[in-house]
Amino acid sequence: MRDSWQSGDPYEYYMGRWSRLIAEQFVDWLAPASGMRWLDVGCGSGALSEAVINRHNPEQLIAIDQSEGFVRTAQQRLGAKASCKVGSALSLPVDDAAVDIAVSGLVLNFIPEPERALAEMQRVTGKHGAVAVYIWDYAGKMEFLNLFWDVVVELNPSASDLHESRRFPDSNAERLIDTFKRVGFSGVEAAPIEIVTHFSDFDDYWQPFLGGQGPAPTYVSRLDETERAHLREALAQRLPVEENGSIFLNARAWATKGIV
Repeated sequence: MRDSWQSGDPYEYYMGRWSRLIAEQFVDWLAPASGMRWLDVGCGSGALSEAVINRHNPEQLIAIDQSEGFVRTAQQRLGAKASCKVGSALSLPVDDAAVDIAVSGLVLNFIPEPERALAEMQRVTGKHGAVAVYIWDYAGKMEFLNLFWDVVVELNPSASDLHESRRFPDSNAERLIDTFKRVGFSGVEAAPIEIVTHFSDFDDYWQPFLGGQGPAPTYVSRLDETERAHLREALAQRLPVEENGSIFLNARAWATKGIV
């Protein structure tokens, strides 16, 4: 099954709202000076770029994604404060040493050649500049996704290889640090960023999986109506629902940075 990444609005409802919470902590962790030149690789719907603009007053911000739909959504969201372009993380349409800080959120694990992507971010970042990424801790504390896939596999054991904790077992601090060091960064460090994903009720949890953007929603889109109903019912029985209908699930991302 190929993940779908085409439309920014459904993705924003599914994952962007949580990425935004992580992004704010991530850019503050970088502790950048104001007026820097930034690059956001795999910008998606623009959550990370928005955090940079709102919190650290960049002189320039370039946001790149391979999806035209995401680039349109990001440009509408960010307006004149960013230049959003279609491009590949493996061959960035950016000159050498053109930015001071290159960042990427929730993307590196989906790139087939992560070291090559980091090398490209290194190329376009000036000497002593920073390259930094964050990715979800899929095999660890990522409750709202892992609960979904646990139920999927119970209903359909043949889907076990799609479980994101199995697809991305190396999404942890140790492997990220090792990857950054192999590319040649200095001063490499990693940190956890934790949030609580709060859903107002079960529908607030379930509806984003119907948007067709990302691994889990792509899986749901391939189910027939009966299979989808069974999955919905099984999830409703499994989730920890509060008396008022709210659902609180923990999530963690690993952030890593290195110096050029």
